[in-house]
Amino acid sequence: MQFTCFDEVIRYMESFTNLEKQTNHYTTRTYRLDRMHAILAYIGNPELTFRKIHLAGSKGKGSTASYLASGLTALGYKTALYVSPHLVDYRERFTLSGTFFPDSLLVEAGNELGRRLEGFTFSDQWGETTPTTFELYTAYAYLLFFMAGCQWAVIETGLGGRLDATNTIKPEATVLCPIELEHTKILGDTLEKIAYEKSKIIKKGIPCFIGYQDREVMEVFLQEAKEQDSPVTLLSEQLLSYSYKITQTGEIVEYWWKDHNHEKLSLSMLGKVQAQNCALALMTLRGLGLFGEQTLASLQKNTLPGRFQKIAQEPDIYLDGAHTFHSLQALLESFSSLYPSQQNTIIYGALEDKDHSHMGMLVLKHFRTIIISTPGTYKKSDIHLIEQQMRALTQTMEGEYDIRLIEDNEEALAQAMQITAKDGAILVCGSFYLAGGVKTAYDRIRSENVIKLA
Repeated sequence: MQFTCFDEVIRYMESFTNLEKQTNHYTTRTYRLDRMHAILAYIGNPELTFRKIHLAGSKGKGSTASYLASGLTALGYKTALYVSPHLVDYRERFTLSGTFFPDSLLVEAGNELGRRLEGFTFSDQWGETTPTTFELYTAYAYLLFFMAGCQWAVIETGLGGRLDATNTIKPEATVLCPIELEHTKILGDTLEKIAYEKSKIIKKGIPCFIGYQDREVMEVFLQEAKEQDSPVTLLSEQLLSYSYKITQTGEIVEYWWKDHNHEKLSLSMLGKVQAQNCALALMTLRGLGLFGEQTLASLQKNTLPGRFQKIAQEPDIYLDGAHTFHSLQALLESFSSLYPSQQNTIIYGALEDKDHSHMGMLVLKHFRTIIISTPGTYKKSDIHLIEQQMRALTQTMEGEYDIRLIEDNEEALAQAMQITAKDGAILVCGSFYLAGGVKTAYDRIRSENVIKLA
């Protein structure tokens, strides 16, 4: 087997069991660590060749990871970033602090992975099993980072933490981002159960940095940290207060820290949540002694696809992957403060395991024109049910609503552009898969010179 392009590498890894496409069946037969440990040992443990920071959480972990990677890069370290899912391009998952690796190296790493895995088998009491897609992604990432000569890597969990394929590393620090009810069929139906799964990335004696959490979540995290003798730093204790203000050009944030530091930044990524994500990254970098004179400048420039990302103007079009109640709430509040007029349009779609009722109420609170569209085919969704629930919810609301069900993302975008005034805006959210689908549609339309570029 010899790959000649990156697409072939991806098709090979996607040919295995892809647990990212599932919304249930969280079992030790499919999600496990012993097989991943065996894979890494078989290919020579490339993950041991660079230092690592490991993140878990329900929201904000991708953005926080990107801030951390930018901060490390600013210090002169060659820093890799491993996140999921991707918005449009698979290369987004494996980057040099957000910059794509050369295609030649991506292909070379795929061929090297195939060579090193030749003859690999794994058997246990259930019989012989093969690696999953995400296990191969993770092994590929580590091998790629080794081959590129990376000194640091910031690693985001794919799902949960306890049985996640990334939970086979010994990092320099663990970072726990805010927890919400998500993937309840897999991780559990209470915050405590989900927090338990996420808490298991905490390692013996390794410092842990924890963002804002609900009380019941924090109790689980602190108990696990105590059992692991892990030194804990809490954002709620270190950050005395902060302010944020969204503008067309950036999110203006100010931090007042317990150690009397005071900072004012203009973040390129917009929204209240980015003020919190950046603060968590900043606290972590300082706590690890990885703060330099270029750190703040690098955090201000940091971007990540699909995080309140502006892709066009007249009308302005934004993409965001917000897919939990609180992340959607923060996004819609920030968007509405930037565009207070009700002449805006939302393109919305969510996967089947989301809190459709409460998220639908948020959408109706902020928008009168709503287009419901398919959040990709990667995971299960039922947009017809979302439409039914949304229409039922309007019976309790005042005023008129224009709710449209348009399955095709390109048609949804085209209609949104037609019905939205030039001084209004279009927001695409509810799922990274929807944001990615609309971005692909936008690129097709842009190629025909229909949209004026931002």
